[in-house]
This record gives sequence, structure tokens and C-alpha cells, in this order.
Amino acid sequence: MTNANQEPENRKNGAPAEFVKSLDAAINSLDELNAIHGVSPVFEVIDAARPLMFSPEGLEALYERVPAIESARFFGGSDWDYPQTLVPSLAARTVRHGDPAATMVESLSQIRLLAVAKGDYIHASISAEHAHHFLAQVLAMNLDLVVGDLQEADRLRPDQLGYAVQNLYHYLLRHLGYENLLEHLVAEVWRILAQRPVQVEGVKHMVTQIAVCLEKPDALGGDVGDDALQLINAVFSPTEGCREDPGFGIYAERLTEMDDATLLQEAIAFAQAMHSTGLVSTYMPVFIRYLRGRWNALIPTALGLSHTGADAFHCYPALIQTLIDEAVFPETSQCTYGLAMMLERGILYSPSVAPSLWRQIRLSLCDAAAEKIVAVFGSSRSPECFLLADVLNVLGRPLGIGQGNYPTCQSTRALSMWAYNMPAELLRILAWAARDDEIVMRFEGNSISSRELGTGMAAEPPVDVDAVSLLTVPHLDRIYFEMGRRSIGRGEDPHKWVNAEFHGDHVGHGFRIAVDVFTGSLKDFEGFIRDFYAAYHPFYNGNIPVISPQPAGIAVTDSATRFLGWHAITIQRLALDPDEVMRVYFFNPNNDSGQNWGQGIITSTQGHGELYGEASLSVAEFASRLYVFHYDPLEKREPSDVPTDDVNRAMQLAQSSWALGRE
Repeated sequence: MTNANQEPENRKNGAPAEFVKSLDAAINSLDELNAIHGVSPVFEVIDAARPLMFSPEGLEALYERVPAIESARFFGGSDWDYPQTLVPSLAARTVRHGDPAATMVESLSQIRLLAVAKGDYIHASISAEHAHHFLAQVLAMNLDLVVGDLQEADRLRPDQLGYAVQNLYHYLLRHLGYENLLEHLVAEVWRILAQRPVQVEGVKHMVTQIAVCLEKPDALGGDVGDDALQLINAVFSPTEGCREDPGFGIYAERLTEMDDATLLQEAIAFAQAMHSTGLVSTYMPVFIRYLRGRWNALIPTALGLSHTGADAFHCYPALIQTLIDEAVFPETSQCTYGLAMMLERGILYSPSVAPSLWRQIRLSLCDAAAEKIVAVFGSSRSPECFLLADVLNVLGRPLGIGQGNYPTCQSTRALSMWAYNMPAELLRILAWAARDDEIVMRFEGNSISSRELGTGMAAEPPVDVDAVSLLTVPHLDRIYFEMGRRSIGRGEDPHKWVNAEFHGDHVGHGFRIAVDVFTGSLKDFEGFIRDFYAAYHPFYNGNIPVISPQPAGIAVTDSATRFLGWHAITIQRLALDPDEVMRVYFFNPNNDSGQNWGQGIITSTQGHGELYGEASLSVAEFASRLYVFHYDPLEKREPSDVPTDDVNRAMQLAQSSWALGRE
């Protein structure tokens, strides 16, 4: 028996041949049984792999067997079977705090992703770049395992799993080849924040780990400079009043002693920290709630509002004050940024939005909805509070919504489109889901109730999303799936009928698809490209902008141009970037829009005129990955006017990537 404070002996022993032999036998057994019965005795593989986790040689043996483990369908039937949908924050918790079996599966999955990131294993659904970003974030969330001794909770885990996980992260760090890990991870945080996601708990955890490491200057080496300090200050100490992270009680006492000039400086500092990073300190709600009783007129300054936002604040004082009182707490601090951005958008001037928000404030949640929220967000505040906070987040940042680790891109896209273009519709649908545990939508004159349907694309409810998505996506997913089922057999792609009915009347009734739905082969591809240019490109459509965001579908490829699958996105707008290049700006609901699609096509999220949450590509590059789009047939101009060089460029990029072999 190993003492809790003693390093397990087999961690030092390398990879004995009997352990490797046992693993190979377990993998072969799994492969054979899956091939015959479809039954997965994965626990035999888990038990055989566990003793190999304690040494670099053992981990190397596991690394070399990644193809065999995958081939044996070890991950089959689980979330790990779809690595492109895994979420770093969940993975970091699972490997650290999951039960022994889940920890082992997650560990093997991360070894697999290391092989993908290094190019030693090609996975059909995840790119090397995606795998690299994933592992970087997981490492950032568990930095203490890399730079320090194990915590007591880790040392006391059964089967010495704490030591195994620590050994894994040392192994990952060595093989990812980071010369300066901390600098790399700080850059990764800024890359994510440039997209202004709604869900930032994982990012805040990364910042926390970076802060801990900065207390140990020799742990990782290198100089991260002001970029790291800006992140840390934004989360823990954005103002002079809370500079040393004193705790809520002491900070509240300090506020009572501040004069007006000092309060003004606090307000300005909070606003600057929030808007420069997209992160909100838990001290900010303490400050905002204090202002509610002493100096309400200073709140717009603390929120960093422009004339537009401040005007909305003063036009709806009772509503804004109630939203603050009911939703803004340290546990929901991020919604302060959501509130600020919602006011900046000016959506309160739409006559139906303010009444809809009053309904949301007074809404009573059904038991099923309340239980879902408590299960994910806890009970430190009421379910209604957590939901209202995320209403502000979603309305403030409609392009920051992510689908989590479930294949629900269509439903998440719909939430984004409604929050962006039809906020009252989003609030109506949310009210149904939260109050009635049901959503009813119409399809070609007939009502479809989510209550009467089975599961859609997502077999399980999401747990790593905002509260609005948590309550609505399962219902929307079932309805979308049912609309598609009712459209089968019409000889064309079901999206032609489903998208307009599901997303709203603003969706163009013209529909173009690049592939034959029965064979998957290209169909009039040149005409498809020309029609896209004639419908969307300002130079060829009469300079008509995108009036309302439009649903579209792309063929996702990895950096080696391998086809990964079809994906739902939203075309937001087309415009010239600062370099006078016409670009398509689009919303990608997959939590991270910075991707490398091969052929030098790298989706940009900043630096080319993107608004927060947008990705962008030049028109030809975007068109080369497009396979479905909607348009207004009454406003499309003449396709033959589109220059042949532009059309050929897009076609060539497609035909040498995802469309290869589809001619």
C-alpha cells in the first residue's frame, strides 16, 4: 500500500513488458468483440492502461497504440467518440476530479489528441490545429500540476490517479514543445477573448492558473509581460480599491469611505478593464450594487457606455435598475458586460423588447427548468437569477453563443440569429421553455410541440452552455429534427424548407446547394458560385448589404484540406476590410472560430475588421467552403456579370479540397 505522501513506486519503473502485453491483449479483445457483437469491454483496456500511466515509457507505449485503441472503438458510443465537440473546461475537470474510469478515458483521449496535434495520427473529425488548441487550454487549466507539488486531494485519489495525471501533463508539456509555456497560454487566452464568448468560466480558470504561476517566477521561465498582468488584474483587481484582492467585505467597507472623485476613478477603471478584455471581476457587481444606493447616475460610466448606451439607460431607468437588482451579483458578474453591450446595441428601442424583459423578470420557472439550472449552475443564487443573467449575456453578445459539446449547431445558430435580429422572439421562446417545459413552432401551417417528440441530434441535454441554451436547445433540436423528417422525400435538401420556417421570415426563400442530395456529387457548381456572388457580393448585387443575417452551410476541412463534415453558420455581412479586400463576415457557433481549413485559408477573428464574435474570410475563400445558402430571388443580380477569375478561384479551392472526387 502506498502512503498518501509517497510517490508510487511503479511511476519510476518504466513500462514493464507484462503491462504492455496485457494492454495489447485487452485492445485485441475489445477489437474482436466489437467487430462481432458491438459490445465494448472498455474496462479491460482501462485496467490494462492504468499501470502504464506512471512513467514516460508507459505513456509512450500508450501513445504508440493510439491507432489501435481508436480502431478497436474504445471511445465508441461516448462523447469522446466526437473529439471535435469536446470542451477543454469539462476535460480539465474530468481528468482531475472525475471518477477513476472517466479520468482514464479522458487521459487516453488527451494522449490521442497529442498524436493528432503532432501529426502522428490523423482523425477523421478533428484537425491538428484544433487538437493543439484544445490541449493548450487543458494544460492552462491544470498548470499547478506542471509547476508544483500535488495538492492533498490529488494525492488521496484512488489508484494513485493524481500522480498518473500529473505524469500525463508533464508528458504533454514535453511533447507539445512549448519553449515558453506561460507566454503561449497567455496568447491562447487573448485569442479566445478576441471572440468575446458568452461562456468564460474556462478562460477565468486559465487566468487563475496563470496568476498562480506568476507567483513562482522560475516555474516556467520566460517573461509574459503586461499581457498576463492585464488579464489577471481584470479578473482579480481591476481598480485601486481592490488592487490586492481584499475580499468582498473589506472592499464594501472601502466603498463607504470613498469620496465622489474616488468613486469616479473606480468606475472608469472597472469599465476599462471590462471592455479591454471582455472579462468582469467579481468585485464589479459589488461596486454596481453599491452605486444603486448612493450614486445611480454613475452606473453608465462604470458600464463604459457611449452616448447610445447611456441614452438607453436613462430612457428605461426602472427596467435597468430592476435588471441590476435581480441579476447582477458576484456569482453572475459576467452579465454586467452583457448588460452594457445590450444597452450599446440599442435593442430596447424596439417596442417589444422592454415588455419582454419585464416578463422575463417576473417569470416563474417550471420544476424541470429550475432543476436543470441548479444542476449546472448550483444554488448560490436562484435559478431565475442565473437565467436572467444569461439573458443579458446572450442579448448583449449574440455572436458569443457556443454550442458546447453537442451537435446542435442549427439550434445554437437560431438562438444567435434571434438574439441579433429578433430579440423579442428569443425571449418568447425562452419563456415557453422555462415556464412550460415546451416550445411550439409552426411548420407549413401545422404546429409542432417539442413535448411530443423524441430526441433530436443531441441525445443528452447540454451542460456546458449558457442558461438560455441549456433550457431551449433540447426543445429546438427536437423541433428542427422533426421539420427535417417531414421534409424528406421531396427530392431536394430539407434545409430548403426547414431553415425559413425554423429561423423566421427574414430568411431568403431562394435556396442553392452545391451537391446532389442523393449522390453527394457536385451539381452545377459554377452556377452555384456565380449565384452566391450575384446575391451577396456588393460589387455584383447592386451594392445591397445583407439586410438580415442568413443561415448557410459550409464544408469544414482541416489544415490538410481533409473534409471533416457539414456545419451550420450564419452570413452576417460582406464588407471591405482595412486592406480594401472584400470579406464575408460570418458567425460560427462552435465556440472557437479561429480555424485553419488548409490551402492557406485561415479564418480570422480579429485584425480584418471583424466585430466581436465574427469570423471572416475573403469572398473566394469563403465561397470555396460554402455548400448551402439562402438568398432573396427578387434581389439577386445577373450571375454572368461575375468575373470568371473570381469564380474559378473559388471553384479551384473547393475542387482540390472537400469537393475532390465529387465531380
